[in-house]
Amino acid sequence: MASTETSTDRIEKRVTLRAPVSRVWRAIADAREFGRWFGVELEGEFVAGKTLTGIFDEELNEAAIMDYQKSRGLRPSKVKLPEKGAVFCTVERIEPERYFSFRWIPYGIDAEADPDNEPTTLVEFRLEGVAEGTLLTIVESGFDRVPAHRRERAFRMNEGGWAAQAENIAKYVDSV
Repeated sequence: MASTETSTDRIEKRVTLRAPVSRVWRAIADAREFGRWFGVELEGEFVAGKTLTGIFDEELNEAAIMDYQKSRGLRPSKVKLPEKGAVFCTVERIEPERYFSFRWIPYGIDAEADPDNEPTTLVEFRLEGVAEGTLLTIVESGFDRVPAHRRERAFRMNEGGWAAQAENIAKYVDSV
């Protein structure tokens, strides 16, 4: 279903979705729909150059997240939910039914992240019509700029996160 290509600076996930490009595009580019499969409640719409705020739909299970970090060979760190009104992302580019991108703080729930000074990574969604439906490619890049004490944790946690989100969007577009 999903394949992985990674380096130390870039995560790439590909998934073929059994839905037309127009349906997958709505699931990605409509902030409310995006929130449903991603697990975040966003305030406002995705607009190029604009910042969106949002909050997670549910409480974080810190113990489970720390256990997951250990299972990935990482030194566990505490997590913190962003406060209401915290920036979720800043939209970079929107090319309808082809490309959508935003910047955000990678693994932003890490208690060691400094939201005021943390460099962002670029998250890109590319859509391509294929016989089975839509090939969705998700790329997150820019991890080499993340502070050294967080870099590996942010990369590995987001790598696992994008694998899960590829499954989430597949279920979401299949069910609607």
